[in-house]
Parts: sequence; structure tokens; C-alpha cells
Amino acid sequence: MGGTSYESDLPVNVITKGPMHHWFGYYDKLQFDPTGRYLLSMQVGFEHRKPRPDDEIRVGIIDLHDGNRWKELGTTSAWGWQQGCMLQWIPNSNTKVIWNVRHKDHYGSCVFDIASGSIFELDQPIYALSPDGQSAITADFRRINDVRPGYGYVGFPDPHAHENAPENSGIFHVDLTSGESKLILSLADIVKIGDVPWDEPGVKHYVNHLLVNPVGSRFEFLHRSRLVNGKWKSRMLTANLDGSNVRVLDSNGMTSHFIWRDPKHLLAWSKQPSHGAAFYIFRDDAKPKVEAIGTEVMRRDGHCTYLPNRDWIVNDTYPDAKRYQTVYLYHVPTGKRIDVAKFHSPKIYSGEWRCDTHPRHSPDGKQLVIDAPYEDQGRQLHMIDITSIVS
Repeated sequence: MGGTSYESDLPVNVITKGPMHHWFGYYDKLQFDPTGRYLLSMQVGFEHRKPRPDDEIRVGIIDLHDGNRWKELGTTSAWGWQQGCMLQWIPNSNTKVIWNVRHKDHYGSCVFDIASGSIFELDQPIYALSPDGQSAITADFRRINDVRPGYGYVGFPDPHAHENAPENSGIFHVDLTSGESKLILSLADIVKIGDVPWDEPGVKHYVNHLLVNPVGSRFEFLHRSRLVNGKWKSRMLTANLDGSNVRVLDSNGMTSHFIWRDPKHLLAWSKQPSHGAAFYIFRDDAKPKVEAIGTEVMRRDGHCTYLPNRDWIVNDTYPDAKRYQTVYLYHVPTGKRIDVAKFHSPKIYSGEWRCDTHPRHSPDGKQLVIDAPYEDQGRQLHMIDITSIVS
């Protein structure tokens, strides 16, 4: 590594430093507190290998008003390189954060109040939270790790590994106040919804990438299948938070990164007859309408989110031939793309331990925070000031 790690005409602040490595993980979680002062981060002492069951990472908070001071909140051994431990601020709360943990014989989660220091432990891990902060939906991380290593957690085997679509694994609803949880959609249920033309003996199914809509009425998830030849197929579905009224929005076999634009529409990278592989807007309806967006300038899959006013899409790219990942803004009203910064990702950051930028925005939409290697210090958090573009 070493040398220049990024290129940008905008102010970029590297807010964490080595020798420890820092990152946040996925792009669809709340990294900032509601005031924009505090930033969540994970900290680890190694890179470039798979986590082992006994590998602990630290969970902490960064005070942007106090010299980017780091304060440890706890530790966990339930984590992966791409999505971390699902660390996130609990919506509708000024002081509570949550992350996944490993108990003696199962995965769970931990609610930590940074004001009081109180801890509330749950017997289920979490994936995505409702906007009122009262509930979560989650998947079976044992199952995910069995079928797609790198996105689940290493530690406990999948008890249903011999089953292609088990009745006791799937999507769970978790009450964050009482801790109660229940299975709302089993994998056995999901494969019977709509048409799954690639289903056959030996095809293993799982769910991943769950996200609740902005008003908490429905959630999205990807039903993924590992085929006998090792290839993958995906469907995008939505459902009420109790698992009812399931809709198949995208059944073509390839849905990738997505985000809710509003309570009725999703932006997702997909492959459709009209424009092939591109970003599309899907209407969450019994008969979903699909419309391509940004086909001239958003030509590759990326980790997409909307800024608060919905006029701007934040997106990124995977490494190009020179190993640079570009973070950019797409202006919805004009269709214009503005490249914000490029971050160098040495080739050693590949596969399961790659470091995608996964851009996240501040509550006011004027700052972006990304994960990227920095000089010889490994993955670190970078903050980009986009005020001059979006104001």
C-alpha cells in the first residue's frame, strides 16, 4: 500500500487512524446520530483473511466535535467484513445503538444506551430496523454463512444445512422492547410464492438484504438461490412487517443493491427487457411498474442511497482497471452525474475481505462517510463534504 489513497476536489477528512483498522460496513444503516455529532464505527486489528469464531472486534463511537475521539462501547464476535455486526443507530432515538453479538449457543443482539451505559440483550440478531425503532426484521445468519460465506457469521453451523428450503428458517420479526421474536416467513413458504423456475433438487435457498420502508409499513428482501452449478439467482420481494401480503417485485433472477426511495418505490440494480442491466425504479404494488433511471451515467452496479430531499442519489463503483473506486452523486431532476471522489483499493482488498466504499450520508445530507484503505493504515473512515454540490 502507501502513496496517495484518494483523489477529490472536495474536502476529505480521514477521521480514523491506524494502527487499528476502522470501518462501518453496509450503506443502508444509520451511522450518524440524529444530531450529526456522533459516528458509529467498528475497530479490528487485522485484515485480509476470513474471521474466525474467536475473532472479536470492538464497537465504538466517534465524537466529531471532540477531535474525532473514539470511545469503545463493547465488543462482538458476530461479524463479517461486508456488513460488520449490523451496528446501527436505533431510529427515533438520540442515545441508543444496536449490534449483533454471539451468545454461548446462539446469535443475539445488544442494545446499548450511550447516555446511561445500560445494556439490553436480545436472543435474536437483527438485520433491519423499523423507522420507529420498536422492531426489527432479521434473517438466519447461520443459514447465510452456510450458503454464502462472508455475509453470515462464523461460529454456529446451520442446523438445516441438509435442507434446501427449511420450514424453521427464514425471516423473523423481533420486538426490540420485549425481546420477543417469531418466524414470519419460512424458506419453505418463500419458495412457494410466485414462480421459481430454477428450483430443483439440490438448489439451496436463503434470504438476505432486508430493509424496512420509510414509514414502517412494509419491508423488502432478496430471496436467493444457489444453483447446483454454483451460480446464483435472486428475486426481490416485499411484505408487511408481520409477513403477510407478500409481493414479488422482480422475478427475473438478478436483483442486486437497492434502497427505498419512498414508501411505495424502490431503486434497484436489476436486469430487465427494456434496458438490460441497469438501475430501475420498482413500484411496490401487486402489479409492479418498472422504469429505468440514469442509464447513461449509472452504468454499473453500486451501493445506492438517496439524500434526504430525494433529489440526489449517492452511489459508488467497484474498482476499475487502476483499482480506483468512485463515489458519485446523481441528480435526479437533470440526470447529471457528479463524481465526488476516487479511492484507491489495492488488489489485496479482494473477495470476502474487500473494502467497498458503501457511502453513508449525514442527517442533513451534506456529508458522506465511506470505508476505504488509507495509505499504509488499512481500512479507515473518510468524510467527504458535499455541501458545495447539494446546497
